[in-house]
This record gives sequence, structure tokens and C-alpha cells, in this order.
Amino acid sequence: MRALSTLLHRWVGLFIAAFLFVAAVTGTIIAWDGEIDRLLNPHLFRASDTGPAIPPEELARRVEAAHPQVRVTYLPMHVPPGQAQPVFVTPKVDPATGRRHELGWNQLFLDPATGAEIGRREWGRIWPVTRETVVSFLYKLHYSLHIPEMWGIDHWGDWLMGGIAILWALDCFVGFYLTLPPKPRRSRGRSLGVRWRRWAPAWKIKAGASAYRLNFDIHRAFSLWTWGLLFILAFTSFTLNLHREIFYPLLTSFAETTPSAYDSRTPRNGGDGALDMAAVAALARAEAERRGWEAPLGAISYSTAYGLYNPRFYEAGGDHGPGLGPPRLYIDDMTGVVVGDYVPGTGTAADRFVQLQFPLHSGRILGVPGRIIVSVTGIVIAALSVTGAVIWYRKRSARGTAARRRSKRAAHRTGSGSALASGRSPAE
Repeated sequence: MRALSTLLHRWVGLFIAAFLFVAAVTGTIIAWDGEIDRLLNPHLFRASDTGPAIPPEELARRVEAAHPQVRVTYLPMHVPPGQAQPVFVTPKVDPATGRRHELGWNQLFLDPATGAEIGRREWGRIWPVTRETVVSFLYKLHYSLHIPEMWGIDHWGDWLMGGIAILWALDCFVGFYLTLPPKPRRSRGRSLGVRWRRWAPAWKIKAGASAYRLNFDIHRAFSLWTWGLLFILAFTSFTLNLHREIFYPLLTSFAETTPSAYDSRTPRNGGDGALDMAAVAALARAEAERRGWEAPLGAISYSTAYGLYNPRFYEAGGDHGPGLGPPRLYIDDMTGVVVGDYVPGTGTAADRFVQLQFPLHSGRILGVPGRIIVSVTGIVIAALSVTGAVIWYRKRSARGTAARRRSKRAAHRTGSGSALASGRSPAE
């Protein structure tokens, strides 16, 4: 059993090491995506005019009037003083071609006081990577590796990283098992204390050890001390990347879940709803007041494919936690009818389990402390990927050296035997 586990851990670890290294490094960075983006691009996020701010929904209306080929799809409602108003857009379908307009940008930054455009960029652009797009590039690289669309499917990267996550989650248990001391042949009468003393070195890094031993101790000890966090990140990587393909269907096969507003709707190609951001904002605020929600309207997103507006309610800065995320509504873009909602911490046990996945993976469930934990764990995962590869390489090199020595000894014995048989000295 131990030999098989070692073999599995070695080859599965080698297969996923490079993927985990990329995901770990990018995850460590994007845990602070907003802060890093603002630090790198102050020319986009700072507004010079300090006059009274125009309501965000009015700014959205002006954007759509100035650019008839776009529809505003994400509108933050809280903009701190002195900062620009960001607006995400998606291109409309060109009636002449039946395809969406080519824009070369999908995000605008506006002066809240005047509505003037400060800058624009294409969030998520693959190449070339610039200071303005590097954060979004890393964000998409983290979960999809930017693998392009093939055969009409653009989820290859998500599926690949989801499969890597499954292997990683299973390997967490194999690796933990291998840290346990081998069971002695005569284990009867051994106390728990004795067994712990035999396992205790696995949790430590030996001072003054050789480079190889230090590398091995780091790999083993870091894995043990952070095992719970490693498994959480592995499991939530699977549930997020393969949510519709595997996780949710599997969960609903044995647990009761509440269908979301999207489950009853069929994606559409093109078409625009009758309601704009201003109308949705008014409807959302009225519905929140009726329900007794105290948090203000924090942002509105719009899915043109499903014809659903998604108003979210949170205080300024509350979109990053702590908790399970802000409450939200789902409003039909044609009728203005509220067709669903999301209230964190409610629903069936399975619903609450689903709600946990992204807050756990991102660390936002604990707010800033959780994001720090995720960043540190990302550094650990990168270290484990490197140290695991080094362990394999050193052992492979050692086996190769031993094999060459055995071959030389065998050749020497063969040569000596031939010389003696011929009556000559081996030195002749």
C-alpha cells in the first residue's frame, strides 16, 4: 500500500506541479487585485474634479448614449471621493453582420463630477500585457490558463484546471498518509505517545541539515501544517471550475437544492432588454426597502445572455467580505419582475454549502485576514511544487548514479573473470 501511494504521489505531483505553481503565484497576487490595480494605474482610478458626483445610473445612461453599440453590464454604486467611476460594457450585436461589434475595450473610467472619460481598457486581454491589463491577465490565467476557444468551446482551460484540482484534492490524502511513520511489524502494546514521537519529526525542519534534507523537510512539514487550507483550496478549485459540469449535478443528485434564477432561463444570442440601469436601480431599492434590507445598493451587474439584472446590496467596500457575500436580486430585463434572489446563509443545507465555495476559496469569508491567509497559502503551494520537483529530480539522479556504479562493477567483474580464464593478469 505504501509503495503504491508513493508511486501515485510522485507522478500525480509531477503532473500537476507546474499548474499548481502558476495557480498559486497568480492566486497570491489576485487576492489583492483591486488594491494592486489601483496602485499600478492611478491615472485610471483617480478623478481630478471634486465637485458633486453625478448618480452612477445617469453616468451609465450617458455612456450608452455616447456609444450606441454598447450596453453597460457592471456599474458600482459606491465611488470614494476623488476616485473615478468604473463602468463595464459589452458590445451589442451588429444587425448588419449578426455578430457583436468589435470594440477593443470593455471598461471605461469616468469623472463622477463631469462624466468626462478619464480612460478605457480591455479587461482580460491576453496580449499584449500592459500595466493596465496585467491584473486581469493574471486573474484569467489563474483559473483558465488563457487556453483559447476550440471547436466552438471556450471552457477548455476551466475544465483542465478543474481536473487538476480533482487530482490535487485526492493527492492531499495520499501525501498525508505518506507522512505517517510506517507501521511496525510488532505494533501491539505501542502507546499513542510512542507513535506520536515517531511521527513528530515529520512536522519539523531539522536545523543544520543538508540541502536535500532541508528541501525534503520543507516539503513535508509545510504540507502538514497547512494541510487543511491546501485541501480547502483544492476542493473549492474543483467546485468553482467544474460547477455546472460535475459539482452541482453531483450535489443535487443526493441533496435538496434551490434552483437559481438562471436555471429556468435559456441563453440568448443578442437582444437587449427594455430596462436600463436607472430603472433597475429604482426597482432594486424599492424591493430592498420592502424586504427590510438595510445595506445600500452597492453594484448592478447585467447578464445580456440570460436577460437578468443582478443588483447587490452592501456598504462601501463590503464586496470583499467578510461573510458569504452580499444579498442580491435577479430582475428580468424586459418586465422588471424580481424572478429570484440570493440571501446568504439561507436555503437548504446544500444551498449554504454552495454559498461557501467562493468565499472560502478567495478568503473573503474572513475579510482582509482571510485574504492574507490565502496569499500565504499560495506561497506555500508554490514552494511545495518546487520542492516536490527537486525531491523527484534528486532521487532520480541518485538512482541513475547507483545504476551506473552497478554497471561499472558488473563490467569490472566480467572483465576480471575473462582475464583469469585466459590465464592473464587483469592488469595485462
